[in-house]
Amino acid sequence: MRRLLKWAVRILLMAILAAAVIGFWKREEIMRLMAVNSLFSEDRIVGNFSHMNDAFLSREIPRGDGPISPLPYGAPMTLPEGTDAWIKDRAVTSLLVLKDGQIVYEDYFLGTTEDDLRISWSVAKSFLSALMGIIVEEGAIASLDDPVTRYAPQLKGGAYDGATIRNVLQMSSGVTFDEDYLDYDSDINRMGRVLALGGRMDDFAAGLTETFTAPGTQMQYTSIDTHVLGMVIRGATGRDIPALLSEKIITPLGVEATPYYVTDGVGVAFVLGGLNLRTRDYARFGQMIEQDGMWQGQQIVPADWIDAAIRPSAKTSPGEIGYGYQWWVPVGAVPGREVTGRGVYGQYLYIDKDAHVVIVVTAADRKFRDPGVTDASIDMLRRITQATEAKDGT
Repeated sequence: MRRLLKWAVRILLMAILAAAVIGFWKREEIMRLMAVNSLFSEDRIVGNFSHMNDAFLSREIPRGDGPISPLPYGAPMTLPEGTDAWIKDRAVTSLLVLKDGQIVYEDYFLGTTEDDLRISWSVAKSFLSALMGIIVEEGAIASLDDPVTRYAPQLKGGAYDGATIRNVLQMSSGVTFDEDYLDYDSDINRMGRVLALGGRMDDFAAGLTETFTAPGTQMQYTSIDTHVLGMVIRGATGRDIPALLSEKIITPLGVEATPYYVTDGVGVAFVLGGLNLRTRDYARFGQMIEQDGMWQGQQIVPADWIDAAIRPSAKTSPGEIGYGYQWWVPVGAVPGREVTGRGVYGQYLYIDKDAHVVIVVTAADRKFRDPGVTDASIDMLRRITQATEAKDGT
């Protein structure tokens, strides 16, 4: 009996030691997984959204050695009635309004500052759309109607086999992907755990096998579509996204601070939502889009690409919000004139080309999926735009 007890104690000690060794070896992965599980907690979400590189692997996007491009201040505007309540209710962390390329309102909330590098979430998709336009213009991609497998052969045999680049740009791949953030086992949350544990996003995308309709027949928001666009760009150019975005967009924009991407375990950028910039640098990008791709006398993104990208071209149901090439088109918008990049938890990059207004909103809104929240936010952005006109007396 005593010998049996000794062996039991030895086995227990060996198990504890093995667990400790494994825990030490995998400590970074375990810490990232814990961070993912508490990413949206009420007491942490604001800080997390300004420090995503503390929770995930990340990679800087060089800003280059050039000067910071000017973003001048204009005469301050008065925000419309109800804005203060909206800022509080939507847990807004920053709000910046450009009118005619000048800052007419800028403020930061909930303890954040102008220096914070803020997570874009799906506003990052609109940045990748701009990069795609440049790559197409340069000839690395022959046609938007090419199959994605031409440039990303790893996708052959999976759910994306048969989808074209245009299908994926329009969120019309037909691929089955559960985007329910509240379901632990949803595809979007499984993808988050792949990131946290240092897995490969390419393998995750290639591992999807189910479709719900033929490519190009129906728009359904599918975040992994944007990762596939990243695979296509990488395959077409032989280069990674951070280097390309740095050269083609970030450096020419003359941003204030070096941005970064959240990455997977092999350094592949999380292009569907992992871009982090300062609020003013989101505004610079938005102003460049408002100016048909022109910035400081340089054509950064082809004007015809922007015109196509911000028009509602995807097949949506009548009366629904429109969708272009990774851009949302609000209900009632004049096609090609009003558009928004939109991310979960209340991120917006709103552009009204006729009013010459760009609005950046960052937030940590845990109620962003409540009924009517998105419509109310778009209405508020339109009211702010109208208030800029009142400032000019027009």
